[in-house]
Amino acid sequence: MIKNMSDIAIGIDIGGTNTAIGIVDRDGNVLYEKKPQLPTPQKRENPDASQEKSEEILEKYTTTLANEIKSAIDTVRQNTPGIDIAGIGIGAPNGNYYKGTIELAPNLPFVGVVQFADLIKAKVPEIKIIKLTNDANAAALGEMIYGGGKGMKNFVMITLGTGVGSGLIVDGDLVYGHDGFAGECGHIVVVPEGRLCGCGGLGHLEAYCSAPGIARTVYELLAQYNDSQSELAGIPFNSMNSEMVYNAAVKGDKIAKEAFEITGELLGRGLAITVDHLSPEAIFLFGGAAAAGELIFKPTKDSMERHVLPVFRNKVKILPSELKAGTAAIVGASALVWKELEKMES
Repeated sequence: MIKNMSDIAIGIDIGGTNTAIGIVDRDGNVLYEKKPQLPTPQKRENPDASQEKSEEILEKYTTTLANEIKSAIDTVRQNTPGIDIAGIGIGAPNGNYYKGTIELAPNLPFVGVVQFADLIKAKVPEIKIIKLTNDANAAALGEMIYGGGKGMKNFVMITLGTGVGSGLIVDGDLVYGHDGFAGECGHIVVVPEGRLCGCGGLGHLEAYCSAPGIARTVYELLAQYNDSQSELAGIPFNSMNSEMVYNAAVKGDKIAKEAFEITGELLGRGLAITVDHLSPEAIFLFGGAAAAGELIFKPTKDSMERHVLPVFRNKVKILPSELKAGTAAIVGASALVWKELEKMES
């Protein structure tokens, strides 16, 4: 039930493959979700990083996105005439909350700094509040408002997907830093001079604990043990995902079980550094690898407790996210609007 006009927000999540669009009420209920999702422009569409091509792709994409936003509004208004939209929240790669920009996103075809929020505002002028941040920050807000972070003033959200993202909640607010990009815990060095990360650095947490990172660990172990008997041995690298590794581990597959042990060990090291910096009440894990339950949580917790400063031992909980996996991105992005309204009303 819609209580009043300010109870409706649009949540948009710009993912690496698709863009999710939905309308969410203030209680976190998804009233509308676009199916199928809108394809996100791919890096391969602009292989030469041409500014002209970037602008062409951006114009087409934002026009399509704006039309989908209008369609979503029309659909909800058919069911509840007269409602208005409080605002739009956007979760995006390399999203800058302060400026509403997407900046130097490595997996998108856009060149340089893109004034994304302004472009959407120009195409949907009736919407007064349009806020943008990176996807992990949006997830952290969603966890605070709708999930296990309710009532917590200090916690960390870790998203384990194609990359490793993080959102930092300190004293009830997201930490953005002076430039809008604070909280890149996925790029903590956990193995000095280790694997090449997608950002170009070496030994980063993301290179080991993301979905591609887990696949890399599996293939390293297959080579190390010369193991052709593991059920993971016949899976092509680009096809392997965390669910496959989990299913193999449940069946007792040695390679899969060791892959989770290594992933948890390194994730725990990274979380220990974060705990030393922030002293959070809890750390929430969200994404494909987090669905592996104790296979990932136990080695992670054990490692974190070994590596953290003694004063923090046995104080910080590692918990699964309570956001619904299917709609978490939309709900998290919409939370940006409620947070902004909260600031305006205070």
